[in-house]
Amino acid sequence: MLKDYLRLHFIVLLWGFTAILGKLISLPPVELVFWRTLLASIGLLGLLLMRRQSWRIGAADTARLLGVGTLVAAHWITFFLAARLSSVSVCLAGLATLALWTSLLEPLILWRPVRFYEVGLGLLTMVGLYIVSQAELNQLLGLSVAIVSAGLSALFSVLNSKFVKRHTPTQLTFYEMTGACLSILLFLPFYSRYFTNGAGLHLSLHGNDWWLLLVLAGVCTVYAFSASVELMKRISAFVVNLTINLEPVYGILLAVYFFHEKMSAGFYVGTAIILFSVLIHPVLDQWNKRRQRQPAAAEVLV
Repeated sequence: MLKDYLRLHFIVLLWGFTAILGKLISLPPVELVFWRTLLASIGLLGLLLMRRQSWRIGAADTARLLGVGTLVAAHWITFFLAARLSSVSVCLAGLATLALWTSLLEPLILWRPVRFYEVGLGLLTMVGLYIVSQAELNQLLGLSVAIVSAGLSALFSVLNSKFVKRHTPTQLTFYEMTGACLSILLFLPFYSRYFTNGAGLHLSLHGNDWWLLLVLAGVCTVYAFSASVELMKRISAFVVNLTINLEPVYGILLAVYFFHEKMSAGFYVGTAIILFSVLIHPVLDQWNKRRQRQPAAAEVLV
């Protein structure tokens, strides 16, 4: 069991490493995500064939998952863009608002009741964001883009919850990566004409880009995903979610190590508040589920 926990933390460390890779690869964000999704799609198809799992699903769900893939592409493009517009640490501080976005979107999309402790944690997150924004005014644009990226991530995560009961996670991710790749492919001519200032596309890879992309797509996406799915069979969802929330922590530590990023004291105070609200969320969620089960258990005893 200890080996499984260590492996889970290693996977979360890999996810935190994606912002570092996005900063190191010379490609612009759109071209970078195109290559990542293309290579990830090929890798996931190979994984399905190797495991002899069916990759065929209904036409309606195929269309829906390809559509969700468009959100995945938008999330990754804004994520890597935020890392370019600001420091990696500021980018990850904005990304840590994922739990806040999820608590706002789930009641709207899934029609579940609003949880008041999530409202409180959301307000606490807003306080942390305000402190970070005031401490790093020169990086406000990057922080704003990262917050939007977190909202897109929360949106496709909530939408995924509708499909996860009908299809395997590998199937879901394969179609979403394919949808992300196809949506970028369709967007490239428009992007090249209106968003590159006449410079055109930069799809060619230079220097270390090839192996960095293979690490990003193969290790941080295909391997990390398939290994996390395997671990979920032996580790509770609560522990998995709690550990995944450490991704911004690992990412910020990696940014300090690789780029020697030194932020203001206000940044660390605000980020600590955001991370506290993120890490305490699954604990309160678990407590709420136990509290809801207690009346039912009492009725049985009566």
